[in-house]
Amino acid sequence: AKEFSKEGMTGLKDPGIYQETWKAYQEVLADGELPVRVFALWRSGPSLASAQELIDRVAPFTRPYITTGDDHLISGGIKLMIDGSGGARTAWLHEDWNKNATEVDTGNRGYPVIDPDVLREQVRMYNDAGLHMSIHSIGDRAIDWTLDSYAAALEANPRKGLRHGVIHVNIPADRAIDLMAELEQKYDSAYPEPSATFMWWIGDTYAGNFGPERALRLNPFQTFKNKNIPWANGSDFDVTPFPARYGIWASVARKTLLGVYGDHPYGMEEAVGVRDALRSHTIWAARQMFMENKIGSLEIGKYADIAVWDKDLYTVATEELEEL
Repeated sequence: AKEFSKEGMTGLKDPGIYQETWKAYQEVLADGELPVRVFALWRSGPSLASAQELIDRVAPFTRPYITTGDDHLISGGIKLMIDGSGGARTAWLHEDWNKNATEVDTGNRGYPVIDPDVLREQVRMYNDAGLHMSIHSIGDRAIDWTLDSYAAALEANPRKGLRHGVIHVNIPADRAIDLMAELEQKYDSAYPEPSATFMWWIGDTYAGNFGPERALRLNPFQTFKNKNIPWANGSDFDVTPFPARYGIWASVARKTLLGVYGDHPYGMEEAVGVRDALRSHTIWAARQMFMENKIGSLEIGKYADIAVWDKDLYTVATEELEEL
C-alpha cells in the first residue's frame, strides 16, 4: 500500500484471493494502515460443488454496489480462469502457437485449465447469485468461450449491472469485440480488463509466441474506443511492475522492452492517446470497482483521492510518460 501511494495510485482490484488474504486485509485496515481502496475477487474452485460453497460463504456480504462505510475494503465478486498464459504458450487458441515469431509450434493450441462446460455452468451459478465475476482469458478461443458463457447466462437470467469482466483479453477476434459491445449495451457486462504492460515487460516473449499476424491484434485499444467499449487497465502484478505510469505509457507507445522483433511488433494502429490511456487507469477502472461515483475523477462530492504528477501528461513527449 505504501508503494502504491508513492506511485500516485489510490485503488486496486485484487483478483483471486483466499480467506487468509481477506483476513490480512481486514487486519491491516483495522490497524489504520490501508490507505488504498481494495476491491477483492474471491478465487473460484474447479468444480460445481466448490462454486456453490463459495456462493454460500461470500454472497451474503459481496455487494460491491453498496458502500462499506469508508470504501477501503470491498468484497467485489469472483475470479475465474479458463486458460493459461501467453508467455508459456498455454493459452487456448483457435490456431497453433508461433515461436520465435515466424516458426509454428505445431499441434500446440494451448488448452483450457478447467473443463469448459464446468466453467460455463459456474458462470451461470455466479450470475444467478447476483455476483460480479471476471475471467482470466488470454487466447482467442478462451475469450470466445468466456463471452459466449456470459451471453448464455445473461440471456437466461438478465441480471443487469453486474459488470462481468474479461481479464487480459489479449487477442479478441472481431466477433468477440462485437459481442462485448452488445453485452455491455444490453446487460452492462463483458468489460475488458487488459494489461497494457504485457506489451512492454514481457512484450518480446509475447511477440515471439503470438507471431506477426496475431501480435497486431494484441490489446486492440483503438478498436475498443471506436466501438465505445471502455476498458479497465491493470498490471497483473507481479507478472509486470504495478505502477500505473507504465500502463499509461505502454498504451500509447506499444513498445517492447528489448526490441527483439523490432520496437513495435504490435504495430501502432491500436495505440491510443494519453487521455484515453489515463481514463483506463482512472474513471474506467473505477467503474469496474463499482466506484465511479466516488473515485476516478476530480468532482465535487467524490473522495479526495488525488495524485499529483511532476509533469503534464497531456503535453509531454510519449517517452516521458514512463518516467513520471
